[in-house]
Amino acid sequence: MEGAWIYSFQIKPSANRAMSSAPPVPDMPDTPDTPENPSAPRWIRFGSAEYRHAGLALFLAGFACFSLIYCVQPLLPAFAGDFGVGPAESSLALSLTTGPLAVSIVLAGAFSQALGRRGLMFCSLALAAVCNVAAAVAPGWFGLLAARTVEGFVIGGVPAVAIAYLSEEIEPANLGKAMGLYVAGTAFGGMMGRIFMGLLTEFTSWRMALGILGVLCLAAAIGFLRLLPPSRNFVPRPGFNLAFHLRAWKSHLVNRGLLRIYAYGFLITSVFVTLFNYAVFRLSEAPYFLGQTAISMIFLVYSFGMLSSSVSGALADRFGRRPLLMSGFLTMLLGILATLPDSLAAVFGGIVLMTIGFFIVHSVASGSIGPLAGEFKGHAASLYLLFYYLGSSIVGSVGGWFWQHGGWPAVAGLTGALAVAGLILAAKARRQEA
Repeated sequence: MEGAWIYSFQIKPSANRAMSSAPPVPDMPDTPDTPENPSAPRWIRFGSAEYRHAGLALFLAGFACFSLIYCVQPLLPAFAGDFGVGPAESSLALSLTTGPLAVSIVLAGAFSQALGRRGLMFCSLALAAVCNVAAAVAPGWFGLLAARTVEGFVIGGVPAVAIAYLSEEIEPANLGKAMGLYVAGTAFGGMMGRIFMGLLTEFTSWRMALGILGVLCLAAAIGFLRLLPPSRNFVPRPGFNLAFHLRAWKSHLVNRGLLRIYAYGFLITSVFVTLFNYAVFRLSEAPYFLGQTAISMIFLVYSFGMLSSSVSGALADRFGRRPLLMSGFLTMLLGILATLPDSLAAVFGGIVLMTIGFFIVHSVASGSIGPLAGEFKGHAASLYLLFYYLGSSIVGSVGGWFWQHGGWPAVAGLTGALAVAGLILAAKARRQEA
C-alpha cells in the first residue's frame, strides 16, 4: 500500500556485507562498503524481546504516519459543505500535506545522519499528531490548511528514517520480517485512517474524528518511543555537506532511466489520488447519495492492491519490468473506463482495477531504482518519493477543476490521459531502462 515502495528496496544480505546490504532508503547518505565503526555490529536478534519491541514500535510508527497523512481524503465533501469551498479547494487539505511531505522526505534524508534516528522519528510523529488536533479545532478553512501543511512537513522524518533504523539495527538474516511488519503498519494505517474517519464522522463530526485520531496517534508516538530500542550501530556524521548532496541528486536527474521511473511515480499517484478524491464527491451525490460510512468503505479496495503488489515483484523477475509496467498502466486505464457508467457495481469494479494497476506499477517502478541508480541509491529513492508525492499534491487538486466543470467524464478523461502517457512511456523504454 502506501509503504509498498519501501519493501521493494530491500536487498538480501550477504555474509561479508552485513552493514551495506540494507535497503537503499532516502535518509541514508551513500557511504563506502566499509563501516566507519570498526567494532562488530551489535544486532537486534530475531526472537529476542528487543526484536519484538522494535517490530511493534515500527508498526505503530507506520500506522500513525500514514493514518495522519491520508485521514482527510474521505472528508473532502464535508469540508466543501462546512467551509463553503469547491471540490478543488477542499482537496488542498490533502495536497498541502503531501506536497510539503515530498520536500520534507528529501531534506530529512539529507539531515538525519547528523540528527539520529529514534528521536527524529518520535518528534515527527508527535508533532504531526498535535497538528492533526490543531486542524480539528481550527476555526476557519485557512487555519485547517495551515495545520495540515505543517503536519505534512514534520511527518516526513518517519518514512525517511524508519527503514534506515531497521537496516542498521536488525540482524540481516531476519531484516525482511521486521521490514514487513513496518510496511504492514503503513498499509494498515493508510487504509484504516480513511475508513476510521468515515465511520466516526458518520456518528459524530469530522472535527471530533480528526481530534480523536490525533490523540490516538500521539499515544502511538509515545508507545513507539517507549518500545523502540536505542540505536546501537548508528554512526552520527555531524555537519551537512550541501555540495555532496547536490552532486548526488544531480547525477540522478540526468539519468534517463531514473527520470522515466520518476515520471511513473508522478503519473500513478496523479491518477490514484485524483480518482479517489473525486469519487467521494461523486458517490455522495445523485444517483448514489451514499453516506459517509458507505463512501469510506471504498478504501477497502486497498486490500486488492496489497495482493497485487506482493506478486508483481516475482512476476517482474520472471517476465521483465517493462511488460509488468505496461500491464499495470493498461489495468489502470481499463479501471478508469469502467467507472464511466452510473452503475455502482461498475464504479466499484473500476476502482478495484485502477488500484491493482497502481500497485503493480508502484511496486515494479520502485524496485527498479536500485539497479538503475548505481551510486547514491538513497538519494535516488528520495527523488522518487519527491515526484511521487508531487503528483498527488499537484494533480490531486487540479482534478477538482475538471470535476467542477466537466463532472466525472472530465475526471476520467484527465486520469485516463495520464494512464495512457504512462503506458506509452513504458512501451518506449529500453529493456534496461524500464
